[in-house]
Amino acid sequence: MPLKKITHEELFQKMNTQEKIVLLDVRAEEKYNDFHIEGQSVESQNIHKEEIFKSEENKSNAVGSLPKDKEIVVTCTTGNSATKCANILSNQEYNVAVLDGGITAWKEFLENRAE
Repeated sequence: MPLKKITHEELFQKMNTQEKIVLLDVRAEEKYNDFHIEGQSVESQNIHKEEIFKSEENKSNAVGSLPKDKEIVVTCTTGNSATKCANILSNQEYNVAVLDGGITAWKEFLENRAE
């Protein structure tokens, strides 16, 4: 089954309506600390992609903190790692969607909105 994607507009709309969003950022911690998507209704988690790769082989329980009853929006810098991680999580019965274009495109989207 193809992975669900979510656009920046869709994410922005969800945040505007205060819909609860679980956002999984799979970038390195320093990149996450430098900038990540924040909002009142956003529950942001930072689990490095390597931990998610390990979880596929049951070598890590890093994803245990993720809810199975909510959609999880997975993001990274451009969307490539997020897609790999989302596939792994989807196989573990998590409800996932990938943020199209990742953080890079999200920043561009915010800059364009500000103009």
